[in-house]
Amino acid sequence: MKQFLAIIFCFLTLHGLAQTIEGTTENTSTVGAIETLAPIASQEIAIIPEPVTLIKQTGHFILPENIVIQANKSPELKQTVAFLQERIVKSTGHFVSVVHIPSATATFKLILNDKNDPVLGNEGYRLTVGLKHVTINANKPAGLFYGVQTVLQLLPKEIESNEEVKGIKWTMPCVQITDYPRLGWRGLMFDVARHFFTKQEVKQYIDAMVRYKYNILHLHLTDDEGWRIEIKGLPRLTEVGAWRVKREGTFGDFIPPTVNEPRNYGGFYTQEDIKELVAYAKERFVDIMPEIDVPGHSLAAIAAYPELSGTPDAINYRVRSGEKIMDWSRGAPPLALVDNTLNPASEKVYVFLDTVLSQVAKLFPFEYIHVGGDEAPHNFWEKSDQIKELMKREGLKTIPEVQGYFERRLEKIVQSKGKKFMAWDEVLEGGVSPSAAVMSWRSMKYGIEAAKAGHEVVMSPTQYAYIDYMQADAITEPKVYATLRLSTAYEFDPVPPGVDPKFIKGGQANLWTEQVYNIRQAEYMTWPRGFAIAESVWSPKEKKNWPNFFARTEQHFQRLNIAETKYAPSVYDPIFTVKRGADRQLQITLSTEVEGLDMYYSFDNSFPDHFYPKYTTPLIPPIDATVLKVITYRGKKPIGRMMNMPIEELNKRAGKK
Repeated sequence: MKQFLAIIFCFLTLHGLAQTIEGTTENTSTVGAIETLAPIASQEIAIIPEPVTLIKQTGHFILPENIVIQANKSPELKQTVAFLQERIVKSTGHFVSVVHIPSATATFKLILNDKNDPVLGNEGYRLTVGLKHVTINANKPAGLFYGVQTVLQLLPKEIESNEEVKGIKWTMPCVQITDYPRLGWRGLMFDVARHFFTKQEVKQYIDAMVRYKYNILHLHLTDDEGWRIEIKGLPRLTEVGAWRVKREGTFGDFIPPTVNEPRNYGGFYTQEDIKELVAYAKERFVDIMPEIDVPGHSLAAIAAYPELSGTPDAINYRVRSGEKIMDWSRGAPPLALVDNTLNPASEKVYVFLDTVLSQVAKLFPFEYIHVGGDEAPHNFWEKSDQIKELMKREGLKTIPEVQGYFERRLEKIVQSKGKKFMAWDEVLEGGVSPSAAVMSWRSMKYGIEAAKAGHEVVMSPTQYAYIDYMQADAITEPKVYATLRLSTAYEFDPVPPGVDPKFIKGGQANLWTEQVYNIRQAEYMTWPRGFAIAESVWSPKEKKNWPNFFARTEQHFQRLNIAETKYAPSVYDPIFTVKRGADRQLQITLSTEVEGLDMYYSFDNSFPDHFYPKYTTPLIPPIDATVLKVITYRGKKPIGRMMNMPIEELNKRAGKK
């Protein structure tokens, strides 16, 4: 009997209806629900991230021609009301007015609770879509804002249009939703140092992330390739440090620039720009956390002020344009070809950092400042007489302890500005104070260790949350270090077993931009993996279900199409697995990340469609074949990209013949 019920529940979950049954107080007929199921491809309710509870009720709300939004005249609600009003007006063409007193006839009622609802916390909401009205209740303005995001996802996908769409029946299913986040830290890191993104592009990124209830934007503002923030009194940081020679291609392998090549590629944010971005984000209930990455990743700062380095040759250093500056062949820490580290033995460095962090602290109200701490090479420090003297004076036995000394001094500077210190997990190796917060990137392991040692932790591990990684086969993607598929990203659980949850602040996806040259590619790399991470940090762990999630993701692909937001269709691409048989012949196995797709292939250089051979068993390429072309279909409709896989590449992957 239990097995039968499990099968029924899985069936319902696949169709997004499990939440209708869970927790319902109505006498809902399971048989009736099954009889009225719509196909997955056109399911009516597809909310990301999945709400805590959702009860579907009879009937539909129809959006009237004249719409009234009722909301308190609080400055904190101004942007929420404007957001809802703008989205409706742009896509529907309906007239929308706003009232600030209770109205029995209001279409949308945004209500702050007089009495605190302990279930909702600061970011939760209750949403009721009735036949005549839509009501959102919350304890705090953030909850109303997130409730509005859910309302928009209940409306037809055309609500995402930036121009009026005719002929649409603007309806919503009647539902009752109670929703609140699993975790308080729901972040995306945007690297604006490797490539500069304009103020408007950062706003565009914020607009996209809030639709999926993210609340932290971590801005990586400094690195070897650029210093992106104006610091008064240190003009060369942006006069020199914000600019480099433009190169395009495979980052990291560029030809080193010549002395005479123009350094006019880059940019920076003035302090007024930063204030504007902080205010823009705050109106949308997003905090911006700045990162000033030290002591490694500091070549742009050193190019501007060589005295910050302990290496005499630093006077000749320039901002990196993407040429090779590190040898990673022996693993981490890397062998530096140029010294991109600040000198921990120099008092000038701490004066510099005090000046920088004083201004950063005033510009960013958020309680944390991230100070990097990752991937600092050791080889230049090992040869430095200044470092040797520092080690002798301070009783430091190892180079990691030298970095520990640096980090402890840096934390005192951060704290002196009224802020909390956060850094990447490498800082644990040299010892930091218990008050240091850790962002765990190398794996979940380091976050677990930090939490067990009593540190606050944000989980952002490479294996689940590095959205600069390739999403499909390397033949289709800008080549990066590894691959992170959507289904793997969805496995992310930021609160691992055996760890006290009070030390896990939340989770975050990181978009490094070595291979991301523009905002369209930034969108492509973020979505849909950003959906997976959003659900991992917002939704209850027990609600996560891959088939259900992907069915909703497909609905959001349609929304992104209408919004003209770029995303990766990589999840539809075939996956190639190769090995050598007993006779040393190459054997090619094809699979897909999602179920229900067919694959058609050719070895004859022509482009296959669904009249070509269908993949059913492992393939052995014909003796003179040079390329395997594969495309995925759902039924008679092509859904994946045409993959052109060289046989030579497959032979390399399989090893020697």
